[in-house]
Amino acid sequence: MFFKMPFILGGYIIASVLLDNFIPLEAKQFLYTLSLSIKSLIVFLLPLIIFGLLFRAAVTLSRNASWVIGLILVGVCISNFTSTFLSHYVGVWVYGFDHTIILPQQSTSLKALWFWELPKLIANDKAMFAGILSGLLLSFITKNWTYHISEFFEKVVGKVLSLFYYLIPIFIMGFIVKLQFDGVITTIVKDYTLIFSVVALSQFGYICGIYFLLSKGRFVECLQSVKNMLPAAISGFSTMSSAAAMPLTLIGVQNNARQKDLAKSVVPATVNIHLVGDCFAIPIFAYAVLKNYDMAEPALLDYLIFSFYFVLAKFSVAAIPGGGIIVMLPILESYLGFNAEMMSLITALYILFDPVITAANVLGNGAFAKMIDRTVIFLKSPHTELLLTNEEEAR
Repeated sequence: MFFKMPFILGGYIIASVLLDNFIPLEAKQFLYTLSLSIKSLIVFLLPLIIFGLLFRAAVTLSRNASWVIGLILVGVCISNFTSTFLSHYVGVWVYGFDHTIILPQQSTSLKALWFWELPKLIANDKAMFAGILSGLLLSFITKNWTYHISEFFEKVVGKVLSLFYYLIPIFIMGFIVKLQFDGVITTIVKDYTLIFSVVALSQFGYICGIYFLLSKGRFVECLQSVKNMLPAAISGFSTMSSAAAMPLTLIGVQNNARQKDLAKSVVPATVNIHLVGDCFAIPIFAYAVLKNYDMAEPALLDYLIFSFYFVLAKFSVAAIPGGGIIVMLPILESYLGFNAEMMSLITALYILFDPVITAANVLGNGAFAKMIDRTVIFLKSPHTELLLTNEEEAR
């Protein structure tokens, strides 16, 4: 069902516009109340999701520790941070667009029938650090036992995310009804067409630039590298899942690599954590939403702090449809001041644009695999070559 989410969301928007006069006020209030309640549930369970995914990632990495794994991790952090930081300047430009929505007076805003909020047991940043540190420390004490615990966490997180997939359409629908009631939905759809174009140009311009640099300025080689990854990108676009596109991604990176076994091993290790498309889309959308709600543009220092937690949270993202935005909601709330309506709006924008974001993620993963391939070749010496051979034999 979630693969059809953009169409479902588009249907919600059209229906909310066409049927607005036929939906009773009490029904609109009830849908909005459900959305607020689901938002409270998502925020309550997010620390569990973040802890479980990061614990699993830390345990897996500790079992496969090597200099190449270290290189991959450092490379992922640098790549995600670079793209997130560059998106700040695009976001500042977007913030200057004349697309501010004039919000209605408070008296005409849709009210919830009730509101309940679950207690926040632990902060998300503490859950991040706890997942990483406990996973690494326990792995040194008893690897097998810790690995089984990480598998259990993975199953629990999978079930929670499966629940989210069915709740998110309701979560979004209630806020769309509110936006339509408040008189802003039509303006949002019209104004964000330009921003969608800016996000796409930023994503693919940056990724193509990386391919061009890795090809040492040779245009034909750059074009061939992108061409080799196009089937995987199209698969990512249609399935909205980097994981589902992985078989074609593996073929593409092997065609672009000199050390095919190495490049092939990079993709499974990074498919959940190296998401260049998200690193551009979410911050740019965030700036646009901040402008819509007449909130101040983040200072550079505040954005750097946001970027740090944003990149760290990437290690807890599941590469499934909509997964990129789910774990980012508390980061947006804590460091950019998002409220419930703003989080719903950016979730809707993300899901509408998710096919393009996923295609960018897949292309970015291909570029990253090629970068690791070239870096290892550059760093190779008789000593490192022996380490690489031992690692490949172990696999």
